[in-house]
Amino acid sequence: MRIHLIWPGKTKDEHLRALVAEYLKRLTRFVRCEVVETRETAGTDPASVAKESRRILESIPAGSVFVLLDVKGREWSSPELANEVRRWENDSVKELAIVIGGPEGVSPEVTARAQKRWRLSRLTLTHEMARVVAVEQLYRAYAINRGLPYQK
Repeated sequence: MRIHLIWPGKTKDEHLRALVAEYLKRLTRFVRCEVVETRETAGTDPASVAKESRRILESIPAGSVFVLLDVKGREWSSPELANEVRRWENDSVKELAIVIGGPEGVSPEVTARAQKRWRLSRLTLTHEMARVVAVEQLYRAYAINRGLPYQK
């Protein structure tokens, strides 16, 4: 399986960028993964969100299972996420696209196309912090599935 983590813009905070890099390094011991940083738009109007959303949709590989991080999505515990990962592996999913939208959200087209919607927390997180949490939780899911002591 290959995981594509897709989000608009670069992670500007150097500490958060370092954490994303650290968990990606750990995650690549188990699965191939890549970060796709689409170009972000400066505007907050619906046209800007639509443009940013089109770039996100164009970045999703054909045939991917598409998971959108969404405040209205399903909140998984770490063991539940590990079960989802195991299910995707058992179903021979080749490409998994995990999308974290920008601060203004995504267009309805992106939401409609998502096969799963994942809510990280009921807490409000910055989009850059959500990137760290998502990658760390993916690593944790693989650690759980491999019986590593990290998850404790």
